[in-house]
Amino acid sequence: MIVKEKVGKWFDHFHTYPEVSWKEVETTAKLAGILTEMGVQNHTFDDVTGVIAEIGEGERIIAVRADIDALWQEVDGIYQANHSCGHDANMSMVLGALSYLQDEKLGSRIRFIFQPAEEKGNGANSMIERGAVDGVSHLFGVHLRPQEEIPFGKVTPAIHHGAAVFLEGKIIGDDAHGARPHQGKNALDPLFAIAQFVKTINFSPYEAYSAKLTKVQAGGESLNIIPGTATFAIDARSQSNSVLNELKVRISEGIQSIAQLYAIEIVLDWSDYTPAAEVSEEAAAIAKEAILETVGEDGFAPAVVTSGSDDFHFYTIHKPELKASMIGIGADLGPGLHHPNMTFNREALDIGARVLASALKKASFLDE
Repeated sequence: MIVKEKVGKWFDHFHTYPEVSWKEVETTAKLAGILTEMGVQNHTFDDVTGVIAEIGEGERIIAVRADIDALWQEVDGIYQANHSCGHDANMSMVLGALSYLQDEKLGSRIRFIFQPAEEKGNGANSMIERGAVDGVSHLFGVHLRPQEEIPFGKVTPAIHHGAAVFLEGKIIGDDAHGARPHQGKNALDPLFAIAQFVKTINFSPYEAYSAKLTKVQAGGESLNIIPGTATFAIDARSQSNSVLNELKVRISEGIQSIAQLYAIEIVLDWSDYTPAAEVSEEAAAIAKEAILETVGEDGFAPAVVTSGSDDFHFYTIHKPELKASMIGIGADLGPGLHHPNMTFNREALDIGARVLASALKKASFLDE
């Protein structure tokens, strides 16, 4: 079976059997089984999902990362695991790149990192803690891109993701009868104040950033009770790590000022921080050469700047000397990433596998 057909077959399997973050047990087993059948040395972990494999020889190590988890979302009225972010495609393209390289002469070892829990924002750290990038000089990633960024047939050498963080808050007051509001502490008034406040945070218009409520829960079935407790969530994003840090400070300070104004307690919990991309010019240049070699000038697209985020960039936060870039594959993907009915042109899978294989091979022959 030719590599392109293998990639399609692998995609069909991963797409049919999605698993959410930290529960990618069968996905891990399938990946390990494929790698073993290919005769590729690999290992899994007793305490976490994910697989690491290697081919080639030598002291130098080049690496590539594929995320393996699916989202949990409503699809046609039913909540289920769903690969609407394309991680099924990412796994398949990385396996395809390995297949293309397996019988090639390489200049170094190439490590394949199949990482869990990207959607939770902390799967990369689990692999870092287990030595995934120890000794690695160059790291590549790959991801399908939505049609509004680049069209099918185009490939970009770098994706400049933004930074993101989530805030979960709880407003703690006292319920009151609808006829006697003075006897309680209304959670809805500070909740509405928070909704208005986040819209007033301003930075330079040359900075890309956003903060918005994404979840609000308050009250029960009784319509004559003013709720004293409410929960909410805020999604905060920026194109730079420094602006996101300042955004967090302003949001926290503003919400606590609202708590004082309404004489109510508000508990805040920041979580799932994902850093902005730190793209290596050298790694991006290698990827550009691979794109030109594989699909030519007509298939080359400039670097993409996106407000989306990816925990791939924790690898460079952990190891600043790591030369990293994520390759973006145009796939006519729509309606968009994370849309429950996302689809794309499957011809993009083989394009991605071949570009990635070329980039990894070129990087393997670089002198330190």
